[in-house]
Amino acid sequence: MIIITGGAGFIGSNLVAGLEQKGLTDLVVCDWLGNDDKWRNIAKRELRDIVPPEHLFDYLEEHADKVEAIFHMGAISSTTETDVDLIIDSNITLTNLLWQWCAENDVRFIYASSAATYGNGDEGFNDDDSLEHLKKLKPLNPYGWSKHLCDRRISRIVREGVEKKPRQWAGLKFFNVYGPNEYHKGDQMSVLCKLYPQIIAGAAARLFKSDNAGYEDGGQIRDFVYVGDCVSVMLWLYDNPHVSGLFNVGSGKGRSFKDLAEAAFRAIGKEPKITYVDMPDQLKEKYQYFTEANIDTLRAAGYNAEMTELEDGVCDYIQHYMGTQDPYK
Repeated sequence: MIIITGGAGFIGSNLVAGLEQKGLTDLVVCDWLGNDDKWRNIAKRELRDIVPPEHLFDYLEEHADKVEAIFHMGAISSTTETDVDLIIDSNITLTNLLWQWCAENDVRFIYASSAATYGNGDEGFNDDDSLEHLKKLKPLNPYGWSKHLCDRRISRIVREGVEKKPRQWAGLKFFNVYGPNEYHKGDQMSVLCKLYPQIIAGAAARLFKSDNAGYEDGGQIRDFVYVGDCVSVMLWLYDNPHVSGLFNVGSGKGRSFKDLAEAAFRAIGKEPKITYVDMPDQLKEKYQYFTEANIDTLRAAGYNAEMTELEDGVCDYIQHYMGTQDPYK
């Protein structure tokens, strides 16, 4: 049995699809589905159970002898969430409790961290999990801080060896993920998902102007990683239970928002048309102008699949999902 927390969410539901395609059938989604179309993210899947988060530990105790692995994708993932107590409860406390449960029950534990842990990037984007390096990172928002705090605690447990740890563990620092099943995320959807309706309607894509002399308008750089690559990494970890560690999960190649918009226009056969708008004042002080994952640690661990090029990922997402009657994975 495999438990996927946040299994009806964006990355989680894509992982469920990947596990099912792999031939695994004892899949348990832990999530709230709410009143919108989030349920459609898992509507095509064969599932053993769907468990609300408040019942998760009762379910785990009842099936402790059957659980092989927990993929912990569930979290308050909004970078603009201001209820820090809610973030602590959902992102820190739950992660710590699941880590402890997996350690005590000899269950593999793979959890979602985030590139938001790197803050403004002054310390680079190297997934060095030493206590000294992690101490230097300064996340810019409560979400990034919550993920960072978990990374630091787990690093200390592993290094000091004074507490039990799961027989396999991995923290995955996801960069700017895009792809199908993100439609329920509202303002937290990828930029591509927001741009697509504008482009289809015949309007110009709207991107932020730059307030940094080192970057042209629309020239701000992100490591855009296709969700299929994130799933590929997690399935590889499942197939390699001897691999543990903290890993960046990105394309390894920073690209501009202008590149992204132009790729979207070309995917639907239109010439690019872009306008630039002022960045909201509340974003200016905490805005990242550059992110690019160093994926050397992942490569050194043995992951050798090629990462999807931006243009190929955008084309697949638009032509096989957003541009169809059924956009769900």
